[in-house]
Amino acid sequence: MDNERTTLAHEILRRACQLQEQGDLDTAIHLCRQSIALHPTAEAHSFLAGALRFQGLIEEAIAESRHAIELDASRGGPYNDIGLCLIDLGRPDEAIVWLEHATRATHYDSFHLPWFNLGRVYLDKQLFGLARDCFQHALDIDPDFQPAREALDRVRRLIQ
Repeated sequence: MDNERTTLAHEILRRACQLQEQGDLDTAIHLCRQSIALHPTAEAHSFLAGALRFQGLIEEAIAESRHAIELDASRGGPYNDIGLCLIDLGRPDEAIVWLEHATRATHYDSFHLPWFNLGRVYLDKQLFGLARDCFQHALDIDPDFQPAREALDRVRRLIQ
């Protein structure tokens, strides 16, 4: 029975991902919650957090990211998501610790993202050297990540 619930939860989460890509956030959120009710995973809580953030439900997104961390503290995504939420709330100084934690995570498919987001915070704080280093690190990880390339070019123009 547990195996069936786990399989069904993963199938529901896959469908939620598809719907979010198609722009149906309400249904995606509903399906994420169904998946979590069947078999809570860090992945499902992380995905739900992202969908909630896209809808502007920032505090709820933070709570879901914290649930993801409770289930698997090695995943970088939830830390990055909390950092983004704090940036959205106008609390970039608080975001730094979460983004730094994301850069040290052992499981993350997109290691360039927390470096990029950390660079954004430093750029806003006019800490140009730190911002440059973060954007460069993001590009070292993913040389094709255009937002980091554009941000790095901007920082270089500012410090000339």
